[in-house]
Amino acid sequence: MKSGSLIRVGVDTGGTFTDFVIFREGRLSTKKIPSTPDDPSRAILQGLSEFLESGKPLLVIHGTTVATNALLERKGSRTALVTTKGYEDMLSIGRQTRRLLYSLKGEARIPLIRRTMCFGLAERTGPDGRVERAVSPADIRALARKLSALGVEAVAVSFINGYADGANEEAVARELEGRGMLVCASSRLLPEYREFERTSTTAVNAYLMPILNRYLGSLQAGIGPAALRIMQSNEGTISARKAKMEPIRTALSGPAGGVVGSLHLARSAGFPRFISFDMGGTSTDVSLVDRDIRRTSESAIGDFPIRLPVIDIHSVGAGGGSIAHLDAGGSLRVGPESAGAEPGPACYGRGELPTVTDADLVLGRIDPDFFLGGKMKIDPERSQAAVGRLASRIGKSTLETAQGIVDIANANMEKAIRVISLERGIDPREFTLLSFGGAGGMHAADLAAGLRMEAVLSPENAGVLSAFGLLLADSVKDFSRSVLKTTDRVNKADLERTFQEMEKRARKELTEDGFRLKEMLLERAVDLRYLGQSYEITLPFRPDGYQRLAGMFHRAHLKTYAYQNPQGAVEIVTLRLKARGLSEKIRLRKSPPRRGARLADAFRKDLPMVYRGQRLRGPVFDRALLEPGQGLTGPALVGDFGSTTFLPPGFSLRVDGYRNLIIRRGR
Repeated sequence: MKSGSLIRVGVDTGGTFTDFVIFREGRLSTKKIPSTPDDPSRAILQGLSEFLESGKPLLVIHGTTVATNALLERKGSRTALVTTKGYEDMLSIGRQTRRLLYSLKGEARIPLIRRTMCFGLAERTGPDGRVERAVSPADIRALARKLSALGVEAVAVSFINGYADGANEEAVARELEGRGMLVCASSRLLPEYREFERTSTTAVNAYLMPILNRYLGSLQAGIGPAALRIMQSNEGTISARKAKMEPIRTALSGPAGGVVGSLHLARSAGFPRFISFDMGGTSTDVSLVDRDIRRTSESAIGDFPIRLPVIDIHSVGAGGGSIAHLDAGGSLRVGPESAGAEPGPACYGRGELPTVTDADLVLGRIDPDFFLGGKMKIDPERSQAAVGRLASRIGKSTLETAQGIVDIANANMEKAIRVISLERGIDPREFTLLSFGGAGGMHAADLAAGLRMEAVLSPENAGVLSAFGLLLADSVKDFSRSVLKTTDRVNKADLERTFQEMEKRARKELTEDGFRLKEMLLERAVDLRYLGQSYEITLPFRPDGYQRLAGMFHRAHLKTYAYQNPQGAVEIVTLRLKARGLSEKIRLRKSPPRRGARLADAFRKDLPMVYRGQRLRGPVFDRALLEPGQGLTGPALVGDFGSTTFLPPGFSLRVDGYRNLIIRRGR
């Protein structure tokens, strides 16, 4: 896959547009196509048609929202749960955790799999991995007949101590798979303790398997001989075959691509500490990067806890397509409902409801003649009318209402940034805001000013950065195994043997994906906690590090919680292995300032703008014609094919050698 003739395409499916970044013969190009929500593959195949017809080798790396949407909308498959007899209510009971901690009302739990579709089998595996009671073959066959009669498409199998030994789960899985059902066994997907989270993750994965099998099968048929890889939530890609088996790993794949692309660009530009700010059409995704991407194993999608390693991303329903409306009390709200690709914002010509994009257009933050580089016509009068209708309901002017919509959207996005920074004891003033997504540049400067961040970095092709990040992602596979032994009682040889077993499996899977040994990077880690605690700290681990485990944990606990107990027993909870298949990277080229380049060459026109009630007039520049070393002051707009950057009054920007816009407050 390193041939110079290979065409590599990153495809990110969003709610409004499907983005393509193409790398061929050492050059990058981009395109955007309106998404087709009823069948995302239609827009993808439309965008890929010219490459499929060329007959040249093609690698497609895809970030998809199919799994996320199916889960949030509960449009998955008919799924059953098979668990240990007596534990059939596990998904309904859940954990004693509540969103509203002090509310006296119980929270309604609506499990993904109905109680009538949860079945128990008599079996028992001890926490030490010893099979005390094997599951009866006759019971398995009887259950299989029942599930077939119920028309079940997928089955989650999660026995109470299946993480310690998966023999009983495998016996059930083999029988059901032999009858044509899709099966997810917890011991295959997540061999870790915490039975509820393990069962929930397994159930969600099974629920999505038929959906992803149909979608990826259709997409593979459409692209024919082209190679297809799918972006995961953990910053790496997997084969389409693996994604069909473990679709839950793709749930946040689009936003993950954006963080990977951000890291590559920020390092090149000299900003190792940044907060990625991805504002698209339907949502905004933020992630804090302190020299490296942060991951977590404690996440949730909607109401469903997911116990798999994912990039630590926080999302809010605020995007360019977010609809402005009045709540029951008559207050102005923005989102989370979005106009999406159909009908889209009012200015697209089909929708009637006012969105953030319409408010930005009313305020002069979008050049209507240069949207998508002039390839898509938008109608400012429709935006004026949509915002005006809302304004008349609240007794404000159209401009005041548009500013209110933008202010509320900004407040929602600022809150998201505070969640991943200030609420975790991290000062955002020490970070740069790396802005991308189709709508990010119109709001980034105000957000950074509100949080007193040092600068905004707006990369070239910001509107398709998530698709660009897909081309940079390595193949990443995560393996884990629960241990649950204190450091003074653990058998070091057993731990080493477990790590080596995981490494053997990792090398085998990476080899199957086409990677050579020298292209593989294996990273060990371990989850530790004080004995009796409920939560762990994950620390990197080296083969010679057994003697230092307790000391490393005490120091990490002190740094994280401002407390340590050097006399406390330290428990090894889970061993982890992160295996990378290193992909060929795209090298960014730094451009020197061009002699004789004039800012006037990039000037398009003057445009009326409104900022904080003040009517202004500012220049519009074509970003493609701005040269390294050039700078300008606000108010101004900088537009390109996929996004627009708004430079408010009192802000200035310069273009660096990588054609990033570096925005700071002051002149």
